[in-house]
Amino acid sequence: MSDRIEKAFPVSWEELHRTSKALAWRLVELGPFEGLVAVTRGGLVPAAIVARELEIRLIDTACVESYHGQERGQVKLLKKAGLADDGTGWLIVDDLVDTGETSKALRALMPKAHFATVYAKPAGRPLVDTFVTEVSQDTWIFFPWDMEPQPSTPIIGRRV
Repeated sequence: MSDRIEKAFPVSWEELHRTSKALAWRLVELGPFEGLVAVTRGGLVPAAIVARELEIRLIDTACVESYHGQERGQVKLLKKAGLADDGTGWLIVDDLVDTGETSKALRALMPKAHFATVYAKPAGRPLVDTFVTEVSQDTWIFFPWDMEPQPSTPIIGRRV
C-alpha cells in the first residue's frame, strides 16, 4: 500500500464535536473509567469532549511526536501518562489511528487501557478498541486546528 496521500478530508469544529460525542456514546457502556489519557496534541479536543460526556475528571496526557507536517517520522514519547500505571480502568483517547505506531508505543506502556479514537485508518484499526469513522489509508484528515477559511476547488476540478 502506498504512503501517498491522495484524498483530503476536512473536518469542521462542529463535525469533530459531533463525532467525539458519538465516541463517548460508544464508550458509555464500557465504563466507568478511573481516568482518561489524552494523546497530545490531536487527542486533546476529542478527549475533553469525551471526558465531559462521561463525567471523567481525572485526566492525564501522553505526549507523543510522530509527524512533522504531513511527513511521518519515528514515534517519540515526550511524556508518559504518570497516573495510569498499566492502564487498568483507564481510557486513552486520540483523534486518529493511522499506521498504528503511536498506538503500539502507548499499548506497550498501558496494555490494559481501553484505546479509543475518533477516526481510524485500516493499518491502525486493529490496534484500537473503539473508533467512530474509518477513512482510507491514502486520506489526509485536515482537523479544524490545521485549517483556515479559504476558497476551494470542487473535487471534479482537481482531476488532471
